[in-house]
Amino acid sequence: MIQHMVHRLYFVVFMAFFISLPLMAQPVVEMLPFGDMDQWVDRQIKESGIIGGNTKNVYEIAPTAVIKGDQPYKNMGGSPWGTSNVMAKVAGITKTNTSVFPEKRGNGYCARLDTRMESVKVLGVVNITVLAAGSIFTGSVHEPIKGTKNPEKMLQTGIPFTKKPVALQFDYKVKMSDRENRIRATGFSKITDVPGKDFPAAILFLQKRWEDADGNVYAKRIGTMVTYYYHSTDWKNNATYEIMYGDITKRPEYKSHMMRLGVTENYTVNSKGESVPIHEIAWGAENDVPTHLYLQFTSSHGGAYIGSPGNSLWIDNVKLVY
Repeated sequence: MIQHMVHRLYFVVFMAFFISLPLMAQPVVEMLPFGDMDQWVDRQIKESGIIGGNTKNVYEIAPTAVIKGDQPYKNMGGSPWGTSNVMAKVAGITKTNTSVFPEKRGNGYCARLDTRMESVKVLGVVNITVLAAGSIFTGSVHEPIKGTKNPEKMLQTGIPFTKKPVALQFDYKVKMSDRENRIRATGFSKITDVPGKDFPAAILFLQKRWEDADGNVYAKRIGTMVTYYYHSTDWKNNATYEIMYGDITKRPEYKSHMMRLGVTENYTVNSKGESVPIHEIAWGAENDVPTHLYLQFTSSHGGAYIGSPGNSLWIDNVKLVY
């Protein structure tokens, strides 16, 4: 009798374990909206006649469309993606920059991000040369751009997001410039060298944001994933990177120069409609729930106007793993 009961108990435990196996073993992988990079808007913008009057193609990641004319762009069709492709109107001159391009890959497309130089020269009016890195990010751009000062203020960084994925997954390819040092070209000051090689990067921050009575925006860092790419490589498919939660400063993977609080200067629009900096002031607890997701892929890691022309990063099939 006792032996029969033991056998029944073993059977129940075994069946419970067996039934739970599929639940334990199957991660859920979700493509970010438009993360397959197969749909693009082609903005066809005619630049001012004084700088040549050419029509330029300025690309955005959103439902496939062609837009003719120089109207400011706002994210379309529920796309969460902003890009470093912009239209600027400076001193009455319409100028574009395109450093993110759709490129054929298999039966669809991927995003190609290039670091390049962009110049505007009009005798006696304007003489600007800037370094433009290719970047795609969750957020949007406040167009038209009206100058080269404080470019981060022209960005709405991050989108509302309350989930807690365990990893970021995507396909990528890298082509490194052979320059040993980077250059800094801000538009009006002298072009200078910046020590150190230029690295493409993928950056993911989950933040818990709030606003005070004066309209200042603060954030706790809930989740972190940052990786730099140090070598040229062919396509790597389904590259998967852990998202680390809470205070990660004691973890062996923690790298202060790329993961510390406030490592990037990001802006958002507050409840008063003002573009204000996001003050990242503390690490969140592991059980905190985020309010925003900031995800960026960039061909140059050093911030605005710093990089090496010739760096390129290709990105495709951007997913979150749960």
